[in-house]
Amino acid sequence: MVDGPVGILALQGAFQKHVDSLATLGAESRLVKQPRDLEGCSGLIIPGGESTTMSLLVQSFGLYDLLREFAASHPVMGVCAGLIMMAREVDDDRVKPLDILPFRALRNHYGRQVHSFSTRVHLMLADSKADFPAVFIRAPGITGIAPGMEVLARHEDEIVMIGSGPHLALAFHPELTADTRVHAYWLQGFNK
Repeated sequence: MVDGPVGILALQGAFQKHVDSLATLGAESRLVKQPRDLEGCSGLIIPGGESTTMSLLVQSFGLYDLLREFAASHPVMGVCAGLIMMAREVDDDRVKPLDILPFRALRNHYGRQVHSFSTRVHLMLADSKADFPAVFIRAPGITGIAPGMEVLARHEDEIVMIGSGPHLALAFHPELTADTRVHAYWLQGFNK
């Protein structure tokens, strides 16, 4: 149950499509650009974008410690660059990750912008084990997953979505499709 607006980090990147996905599900959202914007939010989406730029902006806007504190008691979903920001460790020293989930993120694991692609991934959610139309844009990889983390989607042999408690991290962009199952699954986990 969502008891307040869902914050969407809006420093840069593809945040508007998440607003649309949440609206389709009847959930209110709020763009988060300053620390005060996070007050009263029930959860947070860290969208795709450029992870080195996002990391610098999070620090320069005074959001780094606040986002870590928020994640300790609220659900967070990270998509693409957001996944990189949620990691404990990143393969690029220019990114200062938030250490929300215990895994290592690999920037541009699937290649550069020209290597972006759409495919179907296998979801392993409690209420949906069907394929999902996934869009990968300069997508990161997931490795070094700590025990207790759930693998929630795969593309071929690669892990592309993980979760722990109310947190979710995805290498692909669910907001770029009309399929809202991933957002709905995350919202249902607000009581975990």
